[in-house]
Amino acid sequence: MPVYEYRCRGCSGEFEKYVHTSGTAVACPACASSNVMRKLSVFGLRSDSGAVASMPMGGGGCCGGGCGCH
Repeated sequence: MPVYEYRCRGCSGEFEKYVHTSGTAVACPACASSNVMRKLSVFGLRSDSGAVASMPMGGGGCCGGGCGCH
């Protein structure tokens, strides 16, 4: 049960939400709008050797702002 990052299209606020199932309705905590988009999330992984890797997670949103949503 992951935590997803969202951006509200109504007020441009950003927030995180713990989502129980993929069909869970999500609304902005600031303005209560349900017009939100899930952002592309990235996590870091550190090994015992000190190497650090970033891996994109499957999320909504765009990659690098190319869609003009930023």
